[in-house]
Amino acid sequence: MIQKYVFGNPFDTEAVVKEIPEEPIGEGGIPHLTMADGNVFSYRMDDGDVIYGLGENVRGINKRGWLYISRCTDDSHHQEDKHSLYAAHNFFIVDGRERFGVFVDTPGRVSFDLGYTDRRMLTVTVEAGGFVLYILEDDSLREMVRQFRKLTGRSYIPPKWAFGYCQSRWSYETADEVREVVRRHRENHVPLDSVCLDIDYMERFKDFTVDEEKFPDFPEFVKEMGEQNIHLVPIIDAGVKVEEGYPVYEEGVKNGYFCRREDGSEFVCGVWPGRVHFPDMLNPDARRWFGDWYRVLLDQGIEGFWNDMNEPAMFYEEGHLEEVLDEVEKFKGTNIGIYEFFDWQKLVESVHNNPGDYEKFYHQTPAGRIRHDKVHNLFGYNMTRAAGEAFERLSPDRRILMYSRSSYIGMHRYGGIWTGDNYSWWSHLLMNLQMLPGLNMCGFLYTGADLGGFGSDTTEDLLLRWLELGIFTPLMRNHSALRSRRQEYYQFGSEDDFRNIIGLRYGLLPYIYSEFMKAALTDDMMFMPLAFVYPEDSEAAGVEDQLMAGESIMIAPVYKQNAAGRYVYLPEEMKLYRMRSVTDMDTEVLPAGHHYVKAALNEVLVFLRPDHIVPMSCGGESVADVEGSKLRLLHFVKNQAVYDLYDDDGYSRNTDLEKSLTGITVDRDGTVKVNGEFAADRVLTI
Repeated sequence: MIQKYVFGNPFDTEAVVKEIPEEPIGEGGIPHLTMADGNVFSYRMDDGDVIYGLGENVRGINKRGWLYISRCTDDSHHQEDKHSLYAAHNFFIVDGRERFGVFVDTPGRVSFDLGYTDRRMLTVTVEAGGFVLYILEDDSLREMVRQFRKLTGRSYIPPKWAFGYCQSRWSYETADEVREVVRRHRENHVPLDSVCLDIDYMERFKDFTVDEEKFPDFPEFVKEMGEQNIHLVPIIDAGVKVEEGYPVYEEGVKNGYFCRREDGSEFVCGVWPGRVHFPDMLNPDARRWFGDWYRVLLDQGIEGFWNDMNEPAMFYEEGHLEEVLDEVEKFKGTNIGIYEFFDWQKLVESVHNNPGDYEKFYHQTPAGRIRHDKVHNLFGYNMTRAAGEAFERLSPDRRILMYSRSSYIGMHRYGGIWTGDNYSWWSHLLMNLQMLPGLNMCGFLYTGADLGGFGSDTTEDLLLRWLELGIFTPLMRNHSALRSRRQEYYQFGSEDDFRNIIGLRYGLLPYIYSEFMKAALTDDMMFMPLAFVYPEDSEAAGVEDQLMAGESIMIAPVYKQNAAGRYVYLPEEMKLYRMRSVTDMDTEVLPAGHHYVKAALNEVLVFLRPDHIVPMSCGGESVADVEGSKLRLLHFVKNQAVYDLYDDDGYSRNTDLEKSLTGITVDRDGTVKVNGEFAADRVLTI
C-alpha cells in the first residue's frame, strides 16, 4: 500500500510515473511519522530498528546513526564524515517494531537525521518549498521495494556488451594510446569490451567535438575498434565552453537555452574548458536541443556515453572568484598565524562549488522561472534524461549505453550511474559493496564503482580484490585519475591472475545478465541485504559485508589488506565455490552459522543456496565471444533446483520476459532438463 500526501505547492520532479490519489491530512496526521511545522517529521525508533536505502551514501547498509543531507555534491572525499555525495536518493525503509517506507519527493535540500542528534529519533526535515510525501507499507521488505519501483518506473537497460569489462583512465590522450591498451588485452587474452574516453579526446574540452590531431579520422577509428569487439565510450560534461564559432555555444545563446542570471544575462562559471554556460536542463526545449547533439557522436559509430560534472560542478563563479582574489590580496605582507591561516584557507576553498554561487542562476521550467538552488538535485537527472530521450528518437530500436555521475530518483529510467571519484582505499572497496542494495532500492541497477579506485595509488592486491567484487556489478570499469599510479592489469606482475579473475566475469555473464534483466523487468533488486531474503533470521540484519547477488548466490568479498580469508555468516547451509578461473574451482558444503573461510588473493568466494543454479558459459574475450548455447551449471541440489535463464539479442529495446526465459532444472540424481526436455548434450553440471 502506498499513501500520498502533498505539502504546499511542490515542484514536479517527474520522478513518479504512476498516479495515485492524494490522501487528506487529518487530525491523526500521517501513518508512522509525527509531524511538526509541516516540514519536519519524526519517528521514535526501537533499539533494534534498521534503516535501509538512501541510495548512494557513505557508511553502511544500515543507515541508522548518521545525518544524511540530500544535496548533489561534487566531493571526491567519500569519508565517513561526509553528509552527501553526488546523488539525491530520498527513499528509505524502516524495519523493526514497524515496517514502512518513506519517499520525500522534492528537488531541494532535505536532511535525514537517522539517530544522529538523538540515537532513538529519526527526523526528516524538508528545508524549503513544497513537497510530496509517500508512505509505503508491506509485510515484505522486497515487496515494499517493488511497490516503490512500480511507482517510479522501470529501470534503464543497457546493451549487453556494456556488461563486459571496461578499461578507463583520465586520460588516454591519443588514438594510439587507446590502441595500445586494446593490444595489451587482446594479445594476452585478457577480456575487454570497452574503453572510456575522458576529457582529452575533445577539442579543448568542448562537448560533442573530437580533437582531430589526437584522434584523426575518428569514425574510422571507431570502426577499427569495433572490428576487435571494442566499444569506445566518450565522456560528456555539463558545461558548454564559451567560444565564438563553436556551434553548441552559438545555438544555445541564440535560442536562450542556457541558464541565466536574475538580470537575464547568461550565467558564467569555470569548469574544464574555462568559462562555460550551463544548458538549462529543466527547460524541455533546451533539454531536447542538448540531447540531439549526441547525434554527432552516434553518427560516427559511438554506442555509449558517460555524463560527468553534472551536479553541476563549478571550479569557480567569476564574480565570487574576483571577490576571493581581492580578499587574498589583503593577506599579503601580514603576519599569518594559525587562525589567520585557517581564514585564508577557508577563503580559498570557498571558490570551488561555493553554495552561494548556486543561488545566482535560474531555470525556465514549465512551472515558470525558478532559482537553481531550489531545484539543484534535478540537474544531473535531466542532463541524462536529455540523452535518454534523444536516444529514443535517434536510435529507437537499439539500446545505447548511458551512465551518469549525478542523479535523482527518476533518472534510473534513462541511465545508470557510477559512484563517482572514489579513492584507492580498502574502505572504499567495502563502501562499494554497501552502496549496492540502497542503489537497487532506488531503481539504479546498472551501477558500479571505479574498480581499483579513481584517486590515490592502487596496489596489485587491492585491484585484484576489488575486481573480485566487480565481476558481479553490472558496470565493471577500471578507472583512475591523471597523475595517479597507472592501474591497467599489465602494470602489475600477476598477469594470469588478472586474466582469470576478469575471465570469471565472462563465465558468469549468463547469470549476471539474466539476474539484471529479471530485476529490471519485474521491478526487483539484484543486490539485497541478507535480511531481505532471510527476514526471520535475527542475525541477518546485522551483516554489513555480504550481499545476496541475484536469486542463487551470496557474495562475501575480501576487503582487508593482506587478509588470507574472512569470516562469513551463512543463514542456511550453502555450497561454497572457491573460484580461480572459469575452469579452476573447488567446492565444499558448509552448514548454517559462522565460519572463517580462506581465500587466496586469486580466489573468488561464491556461496550457492540450496536447490539453486548458477548458469555459466565457457568464457570469452568479449561479450560477443560468449557462447550461450553450451552452458555449465553450478548447482546445489537437495531436492530439485530450478532456474529461469533470461537471454536476448542484447540490443533490442523491446524486451519480452516470458519469451526470453529458458527453464532449467536439475534433479537430485543429476538429471538436467531444459524447458522440460533432457539436455545432457547442452549442459555440463559442476
